[in-house]
Amino acid sequence: MTPEWVINFGQHTLYIAMMVAAPLLLTALLVGLLVGIIQAATQIHEMTLSFIPKLLAMALVGLIVGPWMLRTLVQFTHDIIVGLPGAIK
Repeated sequence: MTPEWVINFGQHTLYIAMMVAAPLLLTALLVGLLVGIIQAATQIHEMTLSFIPKLLAMALVGLIVGPWMLRTLVQFTHDIIVGLPGAIK
C-alpha cells in the first residue's frame, strides 16, 4: 500500500461522498433560500416554517435520486472489496 494509493483512495472516497450528498444538500439549500425570501417578503419570521418544506423536498428528492445513490455506494463498496487484496502487499 503506497502513499499514492492511499491519497488516491481518499480522494475517490471524498468524491463519492460529495456526489451522493450533493442532491439532498442542494435541495435543502434551494428550498431554504426560497422560504427565506418568502419569509423576508411577508415579514413572517417563524423558525419552524422552513423545516416542513425542506423535509418534504428532501424526501421527494431522496425518492427520486435514492436508487442512483444506492447503486453508487454499492459499486464503490464492491470496488473496495475487490481491490482490497491488491492493496495489501
